[in-house]
Amino acid sequence: MRSPSRSLTRDLDHSILRDRPEGDHSWLAIEQELGPQGRQETTPSQDSHPSVKRIRCRLTQSLEQTEVRNTRKTWQLVGACSLALGLVGWGLAHGDDPASAKTPYNSEGSTLPFTLPEDTVKGMTLPPGFRAQVFAAEPEVQQPIGIAFDSRGRLWVAENYTYAEAAINVDLALNDRIIVLEDQDHDGKSDKRTVFWDQGKCITSVEVGFDGVWVLDLPRLLFIPDRNHDDVPDGPPEVILDGFETGSLRHNFANGLRWGPDGWLYGRHGILATSRIGVPTATPQERVAINCGVWRFHPTRKTVEAVGHGTTNQWGMDWDENGELFVINTVIGHLWHAVPGIHWQRMFGEDLRQNLYELVPQTADHFHWDTREVWSDIRKIGVSPTTDAAGGGHAHSGFMIYQGNSWPKEYRNSAFTVNLHGHRINRDTIERHGATFVAHHAPDFIKIADPWFRGLDLLQHPDGSVYIADWTDVGECHENDGVHRTSGRIYRISSSTPNETQSLDKASLAELVSILVGSNEPESRMARRRLQQTANPEVAELATIQSKLRDMAEASDSPRVRLRAIWGLNSLGVIDESWLITRLGDQSENVRAWAVRLLSDHPQVSPTATAAFKQHATKETSGLVLTYLASALQKISNAGDCLALAASISQHREFADDRVLPLMVWYGIEPVVVSDPAAALKLASETSFPKLRQFVARRLSSAQSVRSRSLDELSSMLLKTDSQARKDILTGISRGFEGIRKVAAPHGWDVTAKALANDPSEDVQRIAKELSVIFGDGHAIDQIKALAADDKASIEARQQAIHTLVEAREESVAPLLLNLLNHRELGVAAVRGLAAVHHPDTGKLLVERFSALYPPTKFEAANTLASRAEFALLMVQGVADKKVDRQYISPFLLRQMQTLGNDTLSKQVNELWPELKQLSADKTKKIEAWKTKLTPERLAAANASRGRVLFEASCAKCHRLFGSPMGIGPDLTGAQRSNLHYVLENTIDPSATLGEAFKMTIAVLDDGRVINGIVGAKNDSTTTFNTPTGPVVIENDQIEETRISNLSIMPEGQLDLLKEDQVADLVKYLQSPEQVPLP
Repeated sequence: MRSPSRSLTRDLDHSILRDRPEGDHSWLAIEQELGPQGRQETTPSQDSHPSVKRIRCRLTQSLEQTEVRNTRKTWQLVGACSLALGLVGWGLAHGDDPASAKTPYNSEGSTLPFTLPEDTVKGMTLPPGFRAQVFAAEPEVQQPIGIAFDSRGRLWVAENYTYAEAAINVDLALNDRIIVLEDQDHDGKSDKRTVFWDQGKCITSVEVGFDGVWVLDLPRLLFIPDRNHDDVPDGPPEVILDGFETGSLRHNFANGLRWGPDGWLYGRHGILATSRIGVPTATPQERVAINCGVWRFHPTRKTVEAVGHGTTNQWGMDWDENGELFVINTVIGHLWHAVPGIHWQRMFGEDLRQNLYELVPQTADHFHWDTREVWSDIRKIGVSPTTDAAGGGHAHSGFMIYQGNSWPKEYRNSAFTVNLHGHRINRDTIERHGATFVAHHAPDFIKIADPWFRGLDLLQHPDGSVYIADWTDVGECHENDGVHRTSGRIYRISSSTPNETQSLDKASLAELVSILVGSNEPESRMARRRLQQTANPEVAELATIQSKLRDMAEASDSPRVRLRAIWGLNSLGVIDESWLITRLGDQSENVRAWAVRLLSDHPQVSPTATAAFKQHATKETSGLVLTYLASALQKISNAGDCLALAASISQHREFADDRVLPLMVWYGIEPVVVSDPAAALKLASETSFPKLRQFVARRLSSAQSVRSRSLDELSSMLLKTDSQARKDILTGISRGFEGIRKVAAPHGWDVTAKALANDPSEDVQRIAKELSVIFGDGHAIDQIKALAADDKASIEARQQAIHTLVEAREESVAPLLLNLLNHRELGVAAVRGLAAVHHPDTGKLLVERFSALYPPTKFEAANTLASRAEFALLMVQGVADKKVDRQYISPFLLRQMQTLGNDTLSKQVNELWPELKQLSADKTKKIEAWKTKLTPERLAAANASRGRVLFEASCAKCHRLFGSPMGIGPDLTGAQRSNLHYVLENTIDPSATLGEAFKMTIAVLDDGRVINGIVGAKNDSTTTFNTPTGPVVIENDQIEETRISNLSIMPEGQLDLLKEDQVADLVKYLQSPEQVPLP
């Protein structure tokens, strides 16, 4: 027999979709209030529609039997809407008055036929023996952005109606909500639905535990208590954490709550903003900064910390059978292994920590798209055969490592993720490699033909099946095409007979332990969570259970059981340090790794544990355990202990070239290198890790406080090492000196330099000579100047010589640079050098010779002239006198000249470029005006090749497109370039949705220069400014003033400086699916 609420959706039978007149937008709203007798009254709207009349009758009968509860009165709105997009509906519980929140609406404008849920299932291609079902669909569930199972096996769904779109950002007039879906008769279909909470304003995730519900309702993490488990909140939400940044963000925000095996609640964060999270009473110093990465919160200690930093926008994570965390990402690489304290590569911007020098790459050894293609082509031409074979595309969401018992054994421990563009579930296999892991591509698991499929989450049920949350839309996360708010599905994927499951709510501790160490991982996780939330020293069974778990951890033949026993003891809070230290001797690397992890699970590693780590590191053979020992370095505050442990780890030469372990060691010791340079230098001289040697030399050379004595030791060390070690040390010193003009030569450098001049490595010889220039060696300076002027030397060598002389601010080089202005290959380097090496005639000579310079040199000359007010006045006058072609002066430079603080200059700029006065005009009107002009016919007639010339003259200085060199702005290749509104908005109003990583800093220098750029790497000696023409490294004592602008480094009004035909050419190029030839 069908349940009441199932008849609600099944009896609809989607007949309104089939019977509606073409283009009809009618809809039905039935408002239901449960009175004291449970009586329900329905009030239809627009009854005249025949489909509405038919459905009204069926809904009335069904709703009379359906109970949906919340804290006060219950309201339900069930809609049936065609909108040429399909059946839609919504349930809304909102306090005492459903009218207090706006009714969810659709702004998605796609004309793609809307696919019925059953038809989506029919269009799935599954492996033999698998079955797909519609567990729930609209109107039962809509906008499912996150899902979680409770200990009764029920599905909790976060429904997000407020999701941002281009026109309005987050719509706070709407409410998000948490619902519960239950399969009471165990047939794989939801038959009971409860609205638990409906007051959310930006919900991205839900998780259940500790007698309540955890909700990421940005900018807060909330806990909604439900201690009697009746699905009715016991009171208002409690704010657990706040500080999650939202602002103007439309996507890339915090998401993804999941319980970890260590008892922490984990979450993720996107790249477009930096949040500073903490408990509501936290001071700024106590808050944790997180940009893109993973964070975690401990539910009983009430502490929060960052786990890893980097990637782009993680929207999925899971732990393997040994408790190793992996996260899924989009664009720059999809699968990453998370170790506490790790710093991964980023799509753009700088890591929150300075002096990292190198970031960890992705774990996967492949991409899910053909990297020879332009990955944005998927949006126009679909998935090519080669991208289809690779995995379907670059964007991923949802992540699961299958550890249930009902699927075939070949799938156990495989990783699965939704490939958004490829409309499929990718499968990877993960294996140990080096010190950590590598992921290989396996055949795709499922393909979904429905163009509306937008899977966001994957989750295992204790019965062995897997649930997929489908957002059901045709847009992407940027949502420039609107949001389809009244659709959503949950699909269930099963194989063979499901496992028998039981509710764990009333299970005894002994029963929970039995389930904990069992082979069904989803159920084991729930048992572990129940143990943690029921742990109480006064419980009579606790001592017996503790003893049983200890016996298992020490004596079981199964590493899996031993590991879960340790997790159980940790969950109960009865694990002690001395016993954990004994687990460092376990024969399983996974047990040893977790002993290290739990011993370093607090803000500081204890002295006892630190001593044990130092003793153990030398004899440890597992790279994985060594990696977690390296992770623990970041929690050892004593510099001597930290460096001693690092020295022991870095003696394992078998991992010298590992892509993770040496970097994790460096991340751990970097903060203490400067505080104990002698110990750091000792480590550098003895380590088997070349990167450590280089990075220690670099850090000490860049630190003013310890530079002098460190250079003395490094100079001496260079005499005692082999050629490869010399190169490591010299490279480190050279990079540490970037931006520094002069440094006193270390003691005995003359002797060292002579020895290095005879080294068999040309790199060693070259770097040593370049360092001698910085040390003020007149002979070396003359040699480098001669090389720069030598027409017979290679261009690369001459460019490096110019760079060395300019970096040293050797003013005698200015005449040489002026002589090279008209050199085809060296002109750009010469002009760039003249910006840093002051010469009184630079401005005058650049203006006079401007017309004779090669085009690339002209662009660089304009940059140099715009860097100082005295030069800029000459350039503006040169424009007026027709000596300087105004096409080489970009909008960025126009804006920069107005920041130079010279009223005469600003006046002249405004007179010569009157169009600048219009830049503050209504940008929306400008966008609409250009949309009217740039019709499909107009763009079809435009010339994309000429547009490429315009792009390379200005946009390419910051942006990458079709594999061009990467700049400081986002890669445009995968942006929504086919969307004209998106292109125009980001060109006309680039600061509208400005990520923190792209805010511009204006720096005034002591030599009169003004630099506009994005602050990059910074240490106590130098600051790097990323500018449209490349990074500029400046000594900190040169900087007189800095101020942060809320403007993008990309200036407004770029289109205002172009003719209408040029705008059409540029837009056509920006929307091209592939690279076009130059004219």
